[in-house]
Amino acid sequence: MSTAIHVRCNAAIAQAKAPGPRAQDSRLVLAATILASSLDFIDGSAVNVGLAAIGRNFDASAANLQWVINAYLLPLSALLLLGGAAGDRFGRRRLLIVGIVIFAGASVASALAPNLHFLVIGRAMQGVGAAMVMPNSLAVLGVEFSGQAKGQAIGIWAAAASVASAIGPVIGGGLIDAIGWRAIFFLNLPIAAGAIVLVCLFVNDVPEKGRAPLDLIGAALVTLGLGALTWGLTNGAGPQGGSIQTIAALATGSLFLLLFIANEHREGERAMMPLALFASWSLVGLTLLTLLLYGALAALFLLVPYLLIQGSGYTGTAAGAALLPFPLVLAIASPTVGKVATRIGARVPLIVAPLIVAAGFLLLAHTSLGRNYWTNLLPPILVIAIGMAGTVAPLTNAVLAAVDQRHAGTASGINSAVAQTGGLFAIGLLGAVLSAQGAVLVADANVVFVIAAIASVGAALSALALIKSR
Repeated sequence: MSTAIHVRCNAAIAQAKAPGPRAQDSRLVLAATILASSLDFIDGSAVNVGLAAIGRNFDASAANLQWVINAYLLPLSALLLLGGAAGDRFGRRRLLIVGIVIFAGASVASALAPNLHFLVIGRAMQGVGAAMVMPNSLAVLGVEFSGQAKGQAIGIWAAAASVASAIGPVIGGGLIDAIGWRAIFFLNLPIAAGAIVLVCLFVNDVPEKGRAPLDLIGAALVTLGLGALTWGLTNGAGPQGGSIQTIAALATGSLFLLLFIANEHREGERAMMPLALFASWSLVGLTLLTLLLYGALAALFLLVPYLLIQGSGYTGTAAGAALLPFPLVLAIASPTVGKVATRIGARVPLIVAPLIVAAGFLLLAHTSLGRNYWTNLLPPILVIAIGMAGTVAPLTNAVLAAVDQRHAGTASGINSAVAQTGGLFAIGLLGAVLSAQGAVLVADANVVFVIAAIASVGAALSALALIKSR
């Protein structure tokens, strides 16, 4: 569900420049992009609810079960910027269709997976498809609409994303209860079919000529680096702890990321992550804030449904509905906060709002999940949602304001990839919690929520120390 909170495709909107040939009906172009991006929003939130059932079916260890989520986030985090650049170079319509086909095929493979290893492979391919779909779905809107119409189209897309993320856990939980966890992957097929039809009929663009070659070396290095680090964190959080394999994986991942930075320095403006952007202290602060805050949220969206099912006996449907107030509060409150941030600047909201999120996590850490939902679990979820509603719009605006207009799309894309990376690392550290049972599971989860509160305070301090007043 957290994927919908960070509108990662605003990078592609900012990068979209000259409009291509107009589609026959702009409303159907908007419908095509919403349907395509809904694959990510619905699937991502539904799989979190299905994690407990998948673990029981395959008798999976906690360390292996984490890769059901991380195998998806890893290529999405690493290839997000490359997917947008490929759309600019080869055509956004083409990348949309290819990405949807890959996502749909990977969904079938995941649904039919005979064991956990095949499921992880299917999830990884879903991540590759999503990395093509997400940065190009809104890029299409960037060339189809202009002026006030563009803002309205983006607003409709964002609202649809919130709705998709809200209904994903509920539909997924219902399918799990009625049919089984495999049904949540088959759910993607009619959505993908509808998206392909609309894209083929109504989306039409021309690849940009004269684009620099894709930074394939950078993409390979960052993927290997994030993969090794994630494996090391997952392994280190399990019973093996600081084994030689864990240390070797962490060292290897760090080496690949250093090589990635060296490659980006060598590529200069052609890099997928130009290092010159980080001369802006505001962008550094926003990057740290995003990494910490979205890492904390990833723990929330994974642990709460898992705890409710494993520790409190909730059905999949009920566990999926438990977090439903979160996207609803976000959708209602974010526009108002965006207007306020436009008047007073982003710095104050980005200091105050993460502190509200931290307060919500502390409340959640003292919650007994077996008690009444309305008086016990709902209040901390609402507090966290209010804090995030105060963060999303100011964060997007601040990222775009931290660099010159020419680099606005790249900076926004980097920030979006960092949001996914924060979730990737956070989930990699949850092995000990997912392997626990009963009272130990609840106690360990409460420790995680306290750590999430500390991370949220760290996000506020990043804003206080590094983000400029205006």
